[in-house]
Amino acid sequence: MKPRTIEIMDTTLRDGEQTSGVSFSSSEKLTLAKLLLGELKVDRIEIASARVSEGEFQAVKDISAWANSENLIDRIEILTFVDKGISIQWMIDTGVRVQNLLTKGSLNHLTHQLKQTPEKHFEGIAETIALAQFHNIETNVYLEDWSNGMRYSKEYVFSFIDFLSNQPIKRVLLPDTLGVLSPAETFAFLSEIVEGYPKLIFDFHGHNDYDLSVANAMEAIKAGIHGLHLTVNGMGERAGNTPLASLVAVVNDFLPGVEVNINENSLNKVSQLVSTFSGFRIPVNKPVVGANVFTQTAGIHADGDSKKNLYFNDLLPERFGRKRKYALGKTSGKANIQKNLQELGLSLDDDALKKVTQRIIELGDRKEKVTAEDLPYIISDVMNSGANTKKVIVKSYVLTHSKGLKPSTTVAVEIDKIIYEEQASGDGQYDAFINAIRKIYKSKKIELPKLIDYAVHIPPGSTSDALCETTITWQQINKNFITRGLDSDQTISAIKATEKMLNIIETQL
Repeated sequence: MKPRTIEIMDTTLRDGEQTSGVSFSSSEKLTLAKLLLGELKVDRIEIASARVSEGEFQAVKDISAWANSENLIDRIEILTFVDKGISIQWMIDTGVRVQNLLTKGSLNHLTHQLKQTPEKHFEGIAETIALAQFHNIETNVYLEDWSNGMRYSKEYVFSFIDFLSNQPIKRVLLPDTLGVLSPAETFAFLSEIVEGYPKLIFDFHGHNDYDLSVANAMEAIKAGIHGLHLTVNGMGERAGNTPLASLVAVVNDFLPGVEVNINENSLNKVSQLVSTFSGFRIPVNKPVVGANVFTQTAGIHADGDSKKNLYFNDLLPERFGRKRKYALGKTSGKANIQKNLQELGLSLDDDALKKVTQRIIELGDRKEKVTAEDLPYIISDVMNSGANTKKVIVKSYVLTHSKGLKPSTTVAVEIDKIIYEEQASGDGQYDAFINAIRKIYKSKKIELPKLIDYAVHIPPGSTSDALCETTITWQQINKNFITRGLDSDQTISAIKATEKMLNIIETQL
């Protein structure tokens, strides 16, 4: 029997952009639109609301021009309003051909927000749909607050769908606008509607206020829904929308006879790019795309993985373009360390392994973070009784920052007992420092890794003299790695993290 395909509409660029503090630039929207449709293979994307701003107008024009050139324009959608044709004209001017018309799906919203009768509301909707049809614009209709409509004004909802069943529209979009539905309600409400209107196409649009959006989406599929609205990383207002990566994994693993067209292998890549563009950091424990979700911490788990993959499940990291990792810390056992040594191409005898394990546990007890890249230095330190094992030492530096003048740095670095000195300016003190370091390594004909993420953490409740931890992610050709520095001065903590990076790359030369 042929699997039933659920159509995925990604609304990261519209509803996802309603995440507090998030705004995508025109170029970012275009880049993400290309990735969502081209690489991730999403069926449709909702990219903006009509009439929002001049920047939004330009972004939609850019995406429309690209989509037209790729014959994808029918997969680009805009949120529009019942506004006497203003939204339709906006669409004509931007070149988009599909509107998602926002209407009232509950009597409560209709009565208190629009202060209209159902008859008056339906009249305006019919006029908007007719105008869209005249201009060859396809219409889908959102029933805003539909979930509360089903709870408290079901008769209104069904009269509305009766009206829509006689209109020239493509889809009816059913949003749980306030994220209030339970899985049982989702199944019951959608089953009643899908069975009652077999000729209409219905999408479900979930929100995650009770952390039930994925469960509700599963029930929507079981109820016979035709399409789902999702966002990358679960972005969206309040607690966000149904997360794309989680839903795709759930469909592929738990719903036989159902499929989606999404390319799993690209989920993590797109997730990271959306995080970078939005500044909306991904929780480390977020399923599928979080930094820690394929990381084993307990030593017993690493040991089990070495013995017939006892702690593996179907959610394999390779499906998403990722790799399993083994954390190093006070709960690490020898198995964790051996896994990391294998990755680095290193081996130790039992006595050395025992000593290294004990040192890592001691560091963990002091709340110090240990990464795989730290292992060679820990090994050298343990085996050489604390002898200095660093090949690169930042010996001294002068950081200047004066109002009206560009920050500059003079730095002296010892590399294999040879002192190198250089000066540089930059957009900030750390930028000036790293520019000076790059000059030194350029003279050695060595290209440094690219800085791709920079985060500063201060313990909650701290004062201005608190210790800062600066975490920097570096990108090399074949992998990314992270270094950390700790100091009461933010710039100095970043310099310490950079010194660790320099020692790591020296071991690779």
